[in-house]
Amino acid sequence: MSARPVEAIRWRKASRSDGNDTCVELANTLDALRDSKNPGGPMIRGDVRQLLRAVRMA
Repeated sequence: MSARPVEAIRWRKASRSDGNDTCVELANTLDALRDSKNPGGPMIRGDVRQLLRAVRMA
């Protein structure tokens, strides 16, 4: 997985966001998640599709 500059990543909020910035955001590259309350903070990098499959199976 190649790292992209954070400035080049577009983010979208979870569809179930409550509007209070208490959700996660997904990178358009589908390889990173971040906390919407702290957009400059750490990201979780990995295969987001695989993570979503695992969550749906749980």
